[in-house]
Amino acid sequence: MDRLANPIRPYAWGSATAIPHLLGVAPTGEPQAEQWMGAHPGAPSRTPRGTLTEVIDTDPEGTLGAPAVARFGPHLPFLLKLLAAGAPVSLQVHPDLTQAREGYAREQQQDIPLTAGHRNYKDANHKPELICALTPFEGLCGFRPPHATADLLARLDVDGLKPYVDLLRATPEDAALREVLTAILSADRTEIAALVTETAQACARLAAEDARTAEPGTTAPAADPDPADPAAPAAARTAAYAAYAGLAHHYPGDPGVLAATLLNHVRLQPGEALFLGAGVPHTYLHGLGVEIMANSDNVLRCGLTPKHIDVPELLRVVRFEAADPAVLRPEASPDGEEVYDTPIDEFRLSRLTRPEGASPGDLTTDTPQILLCTAGTITLHGGGTSETLTPGTSVFVAAGDRTEVTGSGTLFRATVVV
Repeated sequence: MDRLANPIRPYAWGSATAIPHLLGVAPTGEPQAEQWMGAHPGAPSRTPRGTLTEVIDTDPEGTLGAPAVARFGPHLPFLLKLLAAGAPVSLQVHPDLTQAREGYAREQQQDIPLTAGHRNYKDANHKPELICALTPFEGLCGFRPPHATADLLARLDVDGLKPYVDLLRATPEDAALREVLTAILSADRTEIAALVTETAQACARLAAEDARTAEPGTTAPAADPDPADPAAPAAARTAAYAAYAGLAHHYPGDPGVLAATLLNHVRLQPGEALFLGAGVPHTYLHGLGVEIMANSDNVLRCGLTPKHIDVPELLRVVRFEAADPAVLRPEASPDGEEVYDTPIDEFRLSRLTRPEGASPGDLTTDTPQILLCTAGTITLHGGGTSETLTPGTSVFVAAGDRTEVTGSGTLFRATVVV
């Protein structure tokens, strides 16, 4: 068992207070967007024996277990994070495994440096991810049905949006979504900036109007109904329109603001989660969560960023399918461990909530695991040593190592499926 010292990533969209508050330390005044836990080559966790990457490289089968090495290779296949969004994250999608392998090979053949700003594929892996809320958490995820988005945009009564409304009412559905996103991202930047401003003002106006008509004490559902539907709860309409107006506040004139209006607005309560597969456009707006993903850096951006946007490659990767975002709630196993079920084997996230006076529990498994405390005080025992975890701290446990848990609080467990 190795206690982890985990790097903080100071991305501009990060909250300056959420992660320090969880850790019980004073904020630095700088954004602290993510805390990484794992063996990512760009920022590995450190242990008393060196970086976690070095520990694993010394004995891959001894640390990861022979089944995991046979399945995923001699590397930890997941990256665990604390993610704290204080402002919207870039609107983005991730490739599937075939797209990642082909894209990486193509850019390698073209001799594009891995550090180049216009490089799309930093590795040959896919990047499915799961975000689990620790606080109320807000995001945009997946395409809303085109007819519903057409109604939403029509309600804004902005002349420049009418061509998009007409396209969205065309069929088939996938063609409508593709044509509108292509039109938004290919438009003249000066013209689209003016349209973004006008659209954001209309969203802010409707958010204020709907807020006045909402019944006191009502809250919006986790995933919005059609915000343009007069029968939809006013709280849902307020939240959706306010979210789109807020994007323009952070990214004035950015075409990604219009692209974001195509997406479902989602709110998670603590303990709820979202799984994001390949090709699903998404952004996180605000909140603190535990995120786990396949160990990859492959991101194709749609907007809400000053970084490179490769529109043709993006359009090749995006899945133009409308779907309601499926909010995940953990399923309890017989031993009380709550598992977030996903179709991915590179990671498995679960949660243990231990009340005061709980009996010791056995966490021994034949796969590698990172154990992260998010509440209370948890003590882990194994190999003749003990590590006490407080919120925001974590350990790596090698495959097969005997591990017992005591104490009370909340513990997230990240491992793999073999």
